Amino acid sequence: MKYTTDKNSFLGIKPTINPEDAGFFVLSVPFEKTTTYGTGTKNGPKAIINASAQVELYDDELNRATYKKGIYTYKPIDCKDDTKNVFKKINSTAKKILRYNGIPFFLGGEHSISHAIIPAFLDKYKNISILHFDAHADLRSSYENSPHSHACAMHPFKNKCPVVQVGIRSIAEEEIKFVNKGKIKTLKMQENPNIKKLTSKVIKNLTGKVYVSIDVDGFDPSVIPATGTPEPGGFNWYDALYLFKKVFEAKKIIGVDVVELSPLMHSSVSEFTIAKFIYRLMGYTNARSL
Repeated sequence: MKYTTDKNSFLGIKPTINPEDAGFFVLSVPFEKTTTYGTGTKNGPKAIINASAQVELYDDELNRATYKKGIYTYKPIDCKDDTKNVFKKINSTAKKILRYNGIPFFLGGEHSISHAIIPAFLDKYKNISILHFDAHADLRSSYENSPHSHACAMHPFKNKCPVVQVGIRSIAEEEIKFVNKGKIKTLKMQENPNIKKLTSKVIKNLTGKVYVSIDVDGFDPSVIPATGTPEPGGFNWYDALYLFKKVFEAKKIIGVDVVELSPLMHSSVSEFTIAKFIYRLMGYTNARSL
């Protein structure tokens, strides 16, 4: 497969292929309207794309070059309109991508973009579940007068499909009524210190087809410091990789969003780490077919 250098594409390269031949898709969604502490998530996708050009194309863990499956990068969503119209554009674009067989990766932006993305998957697939990696439960029905707040990311899906939450170590009082109720399975970080046992619980509670929603504050701030609402006690690098590798091997991954990077002015640690993480996830996703 031939590639051309392209600074606006994931990994800094663009395959000379049509979308229907791509193994993966990358769509930047620089939406930011409801951040409540640290800001700058609108700059997250571009920072990840820029940093990804420094990621080695050969994966040293998997001993292969995942990019050869074809990674097609779309033009970023224009997020300057009002929330309703922006969400329509996000949803419409997600549906267009889902016409193809490749696995889409959405780069946020704040976590509320999941409200526009996940319905496209619910429309296409039956019996899916969501793996929610986050420091926060994100189960509020509304926050600061907005039902589309980043603090409400999982609320719309609590009755639509199973949602398995990991990394959770911050729960608001009004969210308690939703935790471990109905289709929500909340595996609190402090109650699940053993990564192997935690991973088994996650796999057991997910359906065969899984959408993965990753707030980067699920990681400990020592791993990803550049996020708007960091919480101590999160996942370290290798425990997170263990969890995702086992889940991706056991389940069919249908889509992934990675959100809430707020780049820091004098550090590129977080965006590079996230770029490498995304590339590693791509490798895990196709582990059995590469």
